[in-house]
Amino acid sequence: MTTWNLRGTKHHVLICNGSSCMRKGGEEVTNAVRDEITRLDLDTVVHTTRTRCNGRCKDACVLIVYPEGTWYQAVTPELGTEIVRQHLAGGQVIEDAIIYEYNDAGFVAPEQTDCIVGVSKPVKEKV
Repeated sequence: MTTWNLRGTKHHVLICNGSSCMRKGGEEVTNAVRDEITRLDLDTVVHTTRTRCNGRCKDACVLIVYPEGTWYQAVTPELGTEIVRQHLAGGQVIEDAIIYEYNDAGFVAPEQTDCIVGVSKPVKEKV
């Protein structure tokens, strides 16, 4: 198994390869993103990881960019390529594809979004 030296890495991209995302082209998205990273010579500053499930199956295929904490929905190979070009190489998020962004309040959805809110996690009573 490979152990990567991540020093100098500026972005970590999590690409969902869970069953719902795979049915929506997760393998093709993964390949397109990785190919574009290589084409733009970003291999030393962008690390990618395939995940099993990011818990947003209705928004498949999901791609997450850290350290920003930007979650993208309905990612196709074409959108994945644009995320690499605009967000990872250019520093500009693709607003109309965002499900969540991270800020001081935690993860927040954009004001104008068509994403599904989803199931809230249960709140435990304090004893």
